[in-house]
Amino acid sequence: MLIIITIIVYFLALTVYSRLVTGSHASNDTFYRGGRKSPWYMVAFGMVGASISGVTFVSVPGMVNAIGMTYMQTCLGFIIGYVLVAFVLLPVYYRYNLTTIYSFLERRLGGDAYTTGASFFLLSKMTGAAVRFYVVCIILQRFVLDALGVPFAATVVCLVMFIWLYTRRGGIKTLVWTDTFQTVCMFTALILIIYKVMGALEMNLHEAFAAIISDERSRWFVMDDPVSKQYFWKQFLSGIFIVIVMTGLDQDMMQKNLTCKTLRDAQKDMCTYGLAFVPANLLFLCLGVLLSLLCQKEGLALPASGDELLPMFAASGRLGETVVVFFTIGIVAASFSSADSALTSMTTSFCVDIKGKADDEALRKRVHVMMAVVFGVIILAVDAIGSNSVIDAIYTICSYTYGPLLGLFAYGFFVGKRGEGKTMKDSRGWIIWAVCIASPLLCYVLNAVTVALSDYHFGYELLMLNGAMTFLGLLAINRTQ
Repeated sequence: MLIIITIIVYFLALTVYSRLVTGSHASNDTFYRGGRKSPWYMVAFGMVGASISGVTFVSVPGMVNAIGMTYMQTCLGFIIGYVLVAFVLLPVYYRYNLTTIYSFLERRLGGDAYTTGASFFLLSKMTGAAVRFYVVCIILQRFVLDALGVPFAATVVCLVMFIWLYTRRGGIKTLVWTDTFQTVCMFTALILIIYKVMGALEMNLHEAFAAIISDERSRWFVMDDPVSKQYFWKQFLSGIFIVIVMTGLDQDMMQKNLTCKTLRDAQKDMCTYGLAFVPANLLFLCLGVLLSLLCQKEGLALPASGDELLPMFAASGRLGETVVVFFTIGIVAASFSSADSALTSMTTSFCVDIKGKADDEALRKRVHVMMAVVFGVIILAVDAIGSNSVIDAIYTICSYTYGPLLGLFAYGFFVGKRGEGKTMKDSRGWIIWAVCIASPLLCYVLNAVTVALSDYHFGYELLMLNGAMTFLGLLAINRTQ
């Protein structure tokens, strides 16, 4: 009951806060671009929380028992990626005064490339965001709501409705400010949980730091095994491209950055939260080491799934009711801050990119409802399937679908006509679709064959290969026109 009360109070506070910052009326420009008046430091701080989903909140601590802290190699690559997005992509987006970033593809490559890019974004974001939010819903269901007899469908409907309610008026303007509120809540929860775990281990800050440093799970770098998925250069270079694709080419992540007053403000925002992302993830990994040490101290077996490590202590009451409350706030804040921006960006992309009606307020409201409904339906469908392997497969599909976006934008930057115009004939748009579908399929086959014939396992570098195949395919078809 305590967790339900916490969620209700949190939602009411979030709703009141969003109403205060949005005002009594919000236009489409407010919903899509926030009037281009957002303070860069507010966007930067809020984006740290928005970049950390509910899945990250529960999954990253459990990583340490499988791969140590080698995830930090990827995080270091993120820094370079954010710098490239700030000084290569953002100047283009601001120069064209874009509402959605996929409008760039129309200017450089034509209408078919434009709709292809927007469609791949909608597919990727809807599926990925729904699965991430499903994981949060199922954790709340398993640890709390099952005991109260609440059906899972009711949990999903209520949580999705909460998100729709506080985003339906102000859209992106609301999110810039509510993300700040949610980031404060999330990190307050994280720091309190770390403090409580240190207390349970009878350690002060210095002793906890020493224990983490000396633990074998605190290894950052793998420099001696090129075949390993955790090999440094694989992780580091992949981190760069992950940010370029999943931030710089993702309407969800870029929409808030495009609300800043000037390009310079947006660049400061991007670089600031790019740097902050490293210590944020390091805190989650340190918590994972401390929780693992607490398992050893109390004679508990480590859970089979890393995702259960934090909930095992934080949601069960082992660390006290205060931790239960803040764990709930932290996971809800993390999940809401990623799901709400996904819902808003999908509404924006569908109205502007697919329908071409940026000024139709009635359409925007209908689409926002439609996206919320589809979002909920996908979550319930994933639960009905009820297979972790299917969830993993969906995540894999999402990662594959970002490859064509990388190839399309790379082609637009390096080959597409400078300035206004088109370089690819709309009459052959089906070929663009064919290339963008074939590239991830070929990557999937290549990965399967490589695993069968050798010890090499593709990691995140498959994204780069996918983008390169798309780029070369587009280059080939353009030369035949």
